[in-house]
Amino acid sequence: MKVPDVAIVIVSFRTRDLLRECLRSLEERSQGIKTEVIVVDNASEDGSAEMVAREFPRVLLIRSEVNTGFAGANNLAFPHVTARYVVLLNSDAFLGERALERAIAHMDREETAGAGGGLLVGRDGAWQPSARQFPSLLNDFFSLSGLAARFPQSKLFGRADRTWADPQVAADVDWVPGAFTIVRRAALEQAGYFDERFFLYYEEVDLCKRLRDAGYRVRYWPDVVITHWGGESSRTVGSLAFSRSGRQLTLWRMRSAFLYYRKHKGSYVWLVKEMERAWQWARALKNNVGVAANAAKREDSTIMQRLLAQAWEETCGGRISPARPW
Repeated sequence: MKVPDVAIVIVSFRTRDLLRECLRSLEERSQGIKTEVIVVDNASEDGSAEMVAREFPRVLLIRSEVNTGFAGANNLAFPHVTARYVVLLNSDAFLGERALERAIAHMDREETAGAGGGLLVGRDGAWQPSARQFPSLLNDFFSLSGLAARFPQSKLFGRADRTWADPQVAADVDWVPGAFTIVRRAALEQAGYFDERFFLYYEEVDLCKRLRDAGYRVRYWPDVVITHWGGESSRTVGSLAFSRSGRQLTLWRMRSAFLYYRKHKGSYVWLVKEMERAWQWARALKNNVGVAANAAKREDSTIMQRLLAQAWEETCGGRISPARPW
C-alpha cells in the first residue's frame, strides 16, 4: 500500500461551521494527492466532533475529553500519521489553488527543509505576517512601542515580521505561523513533537527553533497561498483580556512568552519581563498628566502590568506551565 504524501492535521475548538467549510474546501483542493486527514476535537461542546463523524466518515476523528491546547491536540494526532509530510492547518485556514501540491513539491526538492509555510492572506486579501524572526528583547520592544507598525519598511524596526521583505520572494526564515505549516515527518520525529507546556501561542515558534537547532531549514514559499481568517477560536472566549494588536489572549501570551524565553535563553527572560513592565509603567505615567492624558490608555497599561506580574508568578518566571487547560 502506497504511503500517503501528506497528513493534514486540524485542531478543532468550537468552530463547527467553519470546520465544515474547511474540510469541504480541503476535499476540493487535495484532489489527486494521496492524503490522510486527522481532526482532533478539543472538547468543543458545539457538536464539532459529531459533525465530522457524520459528514466526513473518511476523516480520522480524535476526541479529547479536555481542551489540551494546540500543542497537546497535535501531539495526539502525530502517532497516527503514516505520511511523509504533516500539514498543520487551522480550521479557519483555506488552501489556495494548488497550494498543497506546491508545498509538497517544495519539500521534495529542498531536502534540508524541515518545515515550510506559505503566504497568508485575510478574507479581504490583505497580507498577514507569514515568515517571521525569532522573538528577542529588541523585536519585542519594536512591536510593543509601535515602531514596527510605524516603520514597516525598515529592516531594523520591521525585522520581527519581516515587513520590509518582498512577500513574493521565497526565503529561509526563523519560523512560520501554525495556521499552515508543512513539516517533514522525519524531522518532526528527530526534533520531537510540540512542547505541551505551551498551551497556546509560541508552540510553533518553539518547534521551528528546535528544527533549526537540529540542522533543518525553515522555508517560506509565496506561491503557497492560504486564506486565513484568524482568531476564530479566541472569539468564543469572552471573559479574558485581549491585546490590542490582535485577538491573542494577553495573559496566555505572557505566560507562553516567559516559558519560551526561559527555555531557550535562561535568565534573559527577566529582562524581557522588565522591559514590558517599564514600558507599560511609562505609558501609564504619560497618560496620567497634562494635555496628553488618556484615562482609557492609562487603565490599559495598568491592567497590562498586573497581568505581567500574574503571568510571572504563575509560571515561576517561566519555569513551570500552569495546569491545563489554561
